[in-house]
Amino acid sequence: MTLERLAALQWFVIASVLAWLVYLLGPILTPFVAAAILAYICDPLVNRLCGWRLPRLPATLLVMAALLGLLALLALIMLPLLEKEIDLFVTRLPELLDSARIKLLPWLQQHFGINLQWDEAALRTLLAGHWQGAGDAAAKVLPWLGGGGAALLTMLMNVLLIPVALFYLLRDWPLLLARIEQVIPRRQLAKVLQIAGEVDGILAEFLRGQLAVMVLMSAFYAIALWFTGLEFALPIGVVAGMLVFVPYLGMVTGLALATVAAFTQFDNFSGVLLVWAVFGAGQMLEGMLVTPWLVGERIGLHPLVVIFALLAFGQLFGFFGVLLALPLSAALLVCLRHARSWYLASTLYQN
Repeated sequence: MTLERLAALQWFVIASVLAWLVYLLGPILTPFVAAAILAYICDPLVNRLCGWRLPRLPATLLVMAALLGLLALLALIMLPLLEKEIDLFVTRLPELLDSARIKLLPWLQQHFGINLQWDEAALRTLLAGHWQGAGDAAAKVLPWLGGGGAALLTMLMNVLLIPVALFYLLRDWPLLLARIEQVIPRRQLAKVLQIAGEVDGILAEFLRGQLAVMVLMSAFYAIALWFTGLEFALPIGVVAGMLVFVPYLGMVTGLALATVAAFTQFDNFSGVLLVWAVFGAGQMLEGMLVTPWLVGERIGLHPLVVIFALLAFGQLFGFFGVLLALPLSAALLVCLRHARSWYLASTLYQN
C-alpha cells in the first residue's frame, strides 16, 4: 500500500469515527450547533469592532447585547400584537359562533351538500366535558413533573446553554481557528485553507441571500395582507418575513397571528380565506422561487438541488437539518468540485 493510499485510509477512519461520535452525541449537540451558527454569523461584527481598536472581550459583549436587543425588539412587536388579538378574539367568540350557525352551516349545505346540525345543548356538554378534562389534567401536573419535567428541564438548560457557548465561541474564535489549523498536516494545509476560504465565501453569499429573502418576503406579506384589508398587515407581515430564516416558522407564526386577526375583524369567512390564500401563495413563492433564486443562485446550487437539499437534510437530521441544508450543501459542493478536479487529473481517469 502506497503512502498516499495509507494516508487516505487514515483520513477515512478519522472521518468515520467523528461521524459516529456526532451520531451518538446528537441529542446534546443542539445548543452547541446553534451557538456555533450564531458565532459564525456574528464573528465578522466582532472583528469589525476589534479593527476599531476595541478589545475582543468588550466587542463580544457588545455584539451579544445587540443580538439580545434584536430578540427583545421582536418580542416587543409580537407580544402586544398577540395579546390584543387574543382579547379581541375572546370578546368576539360568541358573535363568531352565532355567525357560524347562521352563515357557515347554510353555505356548507348549499355548496357541498353537507348538512350539519347545530346542537347548542351538545356544544355546552362538549365544552363542559373539556373543562372537566382540563381540571383532571391539572390535577396530574405534579406527578407528570417526575417524568416529563426532566425533559422540560433539559430543554430549558439547552436554551440557557446557547448564550454561554456563544460567548466563549465569539471570544475565542480566532484562537479556535488557529488551533484547528495547527493539527492539519502541513502537506495538505494549503489545500485545506483554499477549500475553507471557498466555503467561507459561499456561506457569506448564503447569508446575504437569506437576508434578501427575509426583506422580500416581509414586503410581500405586508403588501398582500394590506390588500386583503387586514388591520395588522404591517406587523404580521414583518414578523412572518423576518422569521423565514427558520423553515416554516415564519409561515406558521404569521398564519396563526393573521388568522386570529381575520376572525376578529372580518364579518364573513371570505376574508379569512383570503388571508389563508396569501400565506399559501407566500409559502410557494418563498420555497419554489425566492429561496432558489436569491440563495441557490448565489451559492452556485441549481434550484432543484436547493429543493432536494431541504427535503433530504430535513428527513435525515430534522429541524436543524432543514436549517443547515443550504450552507452544508454549498460546502459539500466545494468539496465535490475539488474531488472532481483531483479525479480528472488522476491516473484512474486518464488511463
